[in-house]
Parts: sequence; C-alpha cells; structure tokens
Amino acid sequence: MTDNDTFTIIIGGKAGEGVKKAGAVACKIFSKMGRFAFQLDDYMSLIRGGHNFSIVSSSITPITSHYEKANLIVCFDKRSYDKHNENLLEGGLLFYNSDEKDSMEGIGIPLGSLAKQYPLKNLMFGVGAIAILMAVLGYNEEALKKIITTEYPKNDDNITFSSKIYNLTKEQVSKEINLTQGKQILPIIFGNQAIALGSLMAGLNLYYAYPMTPSSSILHYLASQTEKFGVCVVHPESEIAVMNLAIGSTFTGARTMVGTSGGGFALMVEGFSLAGMTEAPVLTVLSMRPGPATGVPTYTEQCDLNFALSAGHGEFLRIVSSPGTIEEAFYLTAEMMDLVWRFQTPGILLTEKHLSESSMTVDLNPNACKWPEVKLYDAEAYKRYASSEDGVSPLLFPPTTETIKWNSYEHDEAGITTEEPSWISKMHDKRLKKVAAVENYMKTMKTVNVIKGSDPFNIFTYGSTTMSVLEAFKHEKIKPTIIQPIYLNPLPVWELEKYKEQKALVVELSSFGQFTALLKEKTGLRVEKTIKKYDGRPFDPVDLRDRIKEEVL
Repeated sequence: MTDNDTFTIIIGGKAGEGVKKAGAVACKIFSKMGRFAFQLDDYMSLIRGGHNFSIVSSSITPITSHYEKANLIVCFDKRSYDKHNENLLEGGLLFYNSDEKDSMEGIGIPLGSLAKQYPLKNLMFGVGAIAILMAVLGYNEEALKKIITTEYPKNDDNITFSSKIYNLTKEQVSKEINLTQGKQILPIIFGNQAIALGSLMAGLNLYYAYPMTPSSSILHYLASQTEKFGVCVVHPESEIAVMNLAIGSTFTGARTMVGTSGGGFALMVEGFSLAGMTEAPVLTVLSMRPGPATGVPTYTEQCDLNFALSAGHGEFLRIVSSPGTIEEAFYLTAEMMDLVWRFQTPGILLTEKHLSESSMTVDLNPNACKWPEVKLYDAEAYKRYASSEDGVSPLLFPPTTETIKWNSYEHDEAGITTEEPSWISKMHDKRLKKVAAVENYMKTMKTVNVIKGSDPFNIFTYGSTTMSVLEAFKHEKIKPTIIQPIYLNPLPVWELEKYKEQKALVVELSSFGQFTALLKEKTGLRVEKTIKKYDGRPFDPVDLRDRIKEEVL
C-alpha cells in the first residue's frame, strides 16, 4: 500500500497502558521520516481504566489536524475495538488483542498473555503498538530496537517484548505500507509547551499556577526549565493566591504569567479586576474545557469566550487573544507579554484543550520574539498613575527612595485613596485612553489571519478550530476565504469591516454561538450559518468539510 499524503494511526486502550506515550513515539517516527505530523490524545478523567486513545496523522505536506478515519488501528481491548473499528479506512489494517474473549475482526496479536510475562505488564501494551507500527511500515528489527531504546526506559524487557510483537506482526502482514519520505525533520511540541516557550522568549521571570486540566502541563514544563532559563515556578495553595501573587510580582518588575481553566479563572476574577485597577500587567493563560462547573475536565470547547471578554467587575482594558495553531501560540504568547507591559493592563491568552494538549511538527524562529517594552520613570516626584496622552504611566520598581503606591481603591495620580468625583472621573478617563491607544497600536500589527480562497464565501473561526478549518479544505477544489481574528478584544473591526456585506459562515465549538454573536455585535457581519460542535471533541476535518459543503453548495 502506498500513500503519498495522509496516513493515520489510532492506538486505543485503558489508562495506564501507555497509550499516550505510544502516540508520542509514533509521532516521532513520522517526524524522523521527514513527514509532518499531528497528535491528538483523548482520555477520560480517570487514572486507571476508562478508555484512552491517541490519533496521529501524518502527511508530506503541512498538517494541522488529526483525522478520525485511520489506515492503521491498534486496539488493546474490546472497548477500543468497538469504538474505533468503524473508523478503519478501506484497505487499512486493524490489530486487536487476541487474548480478549469477544470476537473481533482483523489481525489478532496476543498482547495480553505476552505482556503478563513482564513486571510492568500494563505498560508493555504501548511498546507493542510501536512494534506493530514499525513492522507494518517496513522497518527492520534493528531500527525497532533503536527506537525502543531511545524512547522507553532502557531495559531488556522492552526490547524482548517489542521483538516478539514485531515478528508476530511480520508473520501476519503480507504487504507493508510504504510511506513517502519527507524532506525536512522538524521538532514536535505540544500547545502548552509552545505557550511556555513563547513566554520564556519574552523574558518570563515568574509563573504561578494551581493545577487544572488542560493548563497543568504549562506548570510542569516550566518547572522542568527553571535552571535552564532562570524562571521561578510557584504552585500556591489556590487560584485566588495565584492571581494575587502575580500582581505582587509585577509590582517588583517581574514579567509574570499565570495559567488555569474556566473553573480556576472563576476564582481569579476578583484579583483580575484588581489588576485592572492597579494597572498590573499580568498575563493569564485561560485554556478552555467544557463547563459549567466541573463539566468534562479532559475535553475541549470554546465556551468561555464571553467570560474572558468581560472577566472582572468594573470598566478596564482587557486584552484578549487566541492562537489558531500551535506555532502561532508560541509567537502570540511573547507578543501578549509585550502588550500587557506596554499598556500596563491585564491580558488573556485564550485557548482550548485541543490546542493545549495536542502535538505537531513545527518550525519556530525564537529570534522573532522580543522582550516587553516598558515605559519607565525618569523624573522627580514619582506618581504611579501620572496622566499621559495614551493613559500609560511611567513605572518605577523597588528598591527606591520614591514612594510607589498601587491601590485597589480609586485613587489620584499618586495612588492615594480618593472618593472625590473629579478624581474618579479623571482615573476612569485615564484607563479609557488605553483602549484607543492599544487599538491604534494594533493597527500596526497583524491582528487577523486571512487565507485567501478562490470561491466567493468566507469562513470565520478562531482559536484551535482554525486548525480543523485549515485542514478541511487542504485537498479540496473548493477554496473559501478563511478569516481568523487573532485578537478578540479589542476586536480588529478595522480589518473585519471589509467583509461586512459578504456572506459569512462561522465555525466554532460552542452551543450558544458566542463567537458569532461577537462578530455580529462588533462588525454587523451577515452570518448565514454557524456550524457548531459542543460534544467535547474537536472537528474532524472531513466531517467539517462535508458540513460546510452542505451549507454552501
């Protein structure tokens, strides 16, 4: 079987059987072939049991999404088989654990009985999946040994077990799958890793977080980089402490970021409002998952858009942006760090589980990132909230002989508490000036991604859903124009108003159509149809393409 473009493998089993690791290793195998790859991990909120699966799609052209229909499926148990067997493409191969008593169709390999011979029997399943993949792709046994030795703990059990599964696979597969080699070997990173690296390129000093899926891996990754980058990573006792500590850190001049999901951010919003009043440049990563309340902790949705746009009580500038790809997440995080410091206001990098926890091959340029630009004090009689044309006051950090007063109460220019009507109005006007200032500045930036198409209809989307939309039309003769606002507040109306009279279709992961409502309110856009999905899963590009075709053809 020859494939000159997309190849997909699905690996499914119970939590604790090495499913995610096997997916990551498969992704690296494709990358080492010079191919582009994208990995999605689907897992239940369980440490043991349940059903986990990893989908890895690979192509010789850039790929921005997984595909649910697969060329190769490896099932560790009957539940995986029942869930995925209908996703096998014509001519594809399905392997199942022949030790399961229930009848299944495909190629049976006794994964269970062979794994029982080893101390870490459950984790051996993932090793077996890699052996099957490499046998099917025509790798020799020496190449398999090298991969297993590199990617798994160095012990003879992994090598012996993988060799047994490899040879059993070879005995039952009459024809190998010969994938086309690519031309460039690219690194693989996951979305939260891209966010973490982007913040480091912008000079991150401090990161605070209370673990909450799907943002937790930012905390874990940055903690692993403390010595290399000199960044301080702190896990406080609560989300409330996270935000308050972050505000205190910015007072000292430390470039500070926090990370959470919807439930955690709900606890932070009073502090977020405090950042608005003190004009503290705190960058918050808000990685969305389904809600309300606990919702579905390990799945994806774009349900917190309205929450992010209006978080915190009172009127103040909230800069909100959302990356459309993992590569963009890297650059946008650094850019957001600059913006919150440049305009001394809190900001939100809004993303979703789909981007946060998916992995893909990337080509990043760290030199494209810059450290934040800060207006610093250089006169006498320091006033923290001194008036200016753009509403941005000079900053001064301790130690100093000057008095630096950040105040949660309404205040005058020096930060002294006041209830005088004139000062209340003046400080409101000062903060309001920042809105116009940031809009003027953003007009010099790239605030909207536009992928120009040849067909007369427009698709609007944002965040990780962009990856699905881009992939949906990669191989199609139909070429709509895809429009992705990178910034959601201030929304770049000056870039979007040109599409006002054109028919628009919106794609989003929301039941209420929050993105559609935002576009209509701010731009008066003629939205003909909103294609929604809100089952906790991202769009499959083929299914999305078919749904869009139904609306426009």
